Amino acid sequence: MSRNGIDRIPGLHVVAMPFPGHGHINPMMNVCTLLASKGLAITFVVTEEWLSLIGSGSAPNTPNIRFQTIPNVIPSELTRGSDYTGFIEAVCTEMEAPFDQLLDRLEQSATCIIADSFLAWAVAIGNRRNIPVTLLWSMAPSLFSLRYHYHLLVAHGHLPVPVEKFSERKDEIITYIPGIPAIRFGDLPPIYTRKNEILKRVLEAFSWVTKAQFILFTSFYELQPHVIDTLRGILPIPIYPVGPSIPFMSLQDTVKPSEARNGNPAVDYFKWLDCQPKNSVLYVSLGSFLPVSATQMHEIAMGLHISGVRYLWVARGEASNLEETCGEMGLVVPWCDQLRVLCHSSVAGFLTHCGWNSILEAINSGVPMLTFPLFADQIPNSLLIVEDWKIGLTVKEDTGEENVVGRDKIARVVRRLMDGEEGIELRERAKELQRSCQRAIKNDGSTFTNLNAFIGGLLRITNLEFGNERT
Repeated sequence: MSRNGIDRIPGLHVVAMPFPGHGHINPMMNVCTLLASKGLAITFVVTEEWLSLIGSGSAPNTPNIRFQTIPNVIPSELTRGSDYTGFIEAVCTEMEAPFDQLLDRLEQSATCIIADSFLAWAVAIGNRRNIPVTLLWSMAPSLFSLRYHYHLLVAHGHLPVPVEKFSERKDEIITYIPGIPAIRFGDLPPIYTRKNEILKRVLEAFSWVTKAQFILFTSFYELQPHVIDTLRGILPIPIYPVGPSIPFMSLQDTVKPSEARNGNPAVDYFKWLDCQPKNSVLYVSLGSFLPVSATQMHEIAMGLHISGVRYLWVARGEASNLEETCGEMGLVVPWCDQLRVLCHSSVAGFLTHCGWNSILEAINSGVPMLTFPLFADQIPNSLLIVEDWKIGLTVKEDTGEENVVGRDKIARVVRRLMDGEEGIELRERAKELQRSCQRAIKNDGSTFTNLNAFIGGLLRITNLEFGNERT
């Protein structure tokens, strides 16, 4: 037994390798935190730069997790979104060798590798070393099906499509992707409809999926059960949805964090929230990676001002420039503890870029969303929110910096959510989905049932026994 009272499973050592981005590192850490709570020893691998960004204290109350680093093989400017294609190429070509070398330096040999689904080279390393590999999919299960069945889009003549033909075909309806309801061709992620190096790397990664031994989803089963059941009937390896892969266990802590992040002075935004009426605040955040044009940021600021709604806006580096605009009704900060903010009683809505982790946090908190997708999977994610689950409204319909949403539309949609009967109905449906999520993360819910099944499968494949199992 370890010093914190968690039984360790002797001989089982998981080495986790996330894709180097907040939207991938955070869910990987949350999955590893759950596994560590079950007694698995975890080595969490990041680049030296990322360790300095996230801090070695990112796994609270989980002494079964330790950090290891590989060198900064990706130039710093690429990690900050200046050249996304170059960033993806560096991840796919420069990280394999140092990770492979790290495995030889570990005090305890790896008995399993958990890698982000985009890291095809991690599967190759596992196969070469005879180490079982588990892939972590950190987006919607429906997007997994869409990418796994890319060949069907080609076979049905939808892809590839010349750029000049895209606009005339964008309203065509696609009905043949397993597990996915009808979807407009124009609502596919943009990388699908344009020949590029990113798509090439995505397809390469998916060609390795069936060479792994397990797949973990960061979703919970009840969110898209039909998609998951369909994929389980197609793929030859087991799929375990173990989400929502957000830090929900940290909500048990009674102390609210107030520390500064990334060199910015701490702002007591919780004190500000405590002073606002119940269900009166719109939380605004457009993610931590993709840039938003100055013109669009100004239109958002003016739209919020015109709406007359109270709001808390996480605007990263632009926070200081927007403080003058917010006036008495808003607060602009460079960082906040998003999950705790969404759980606050004064928060009644979330203007979001539709990143999957943000969506899971909103669902867990029972908060309806205003969708403002910027890139890639965020477009179909917006459709899930608005059309499938009916817990949100669309603000931005077309991605791309050139498609600026004006202040009047922003103000109008904000008022629809925050005032009147429509907003009440959206909040009621969001609360229903929240209850489904809360049932999933109970000890006997689907998440921990799947987690235990995954650990049992891992122990069988490594010829160990699952002792001291707890739910």
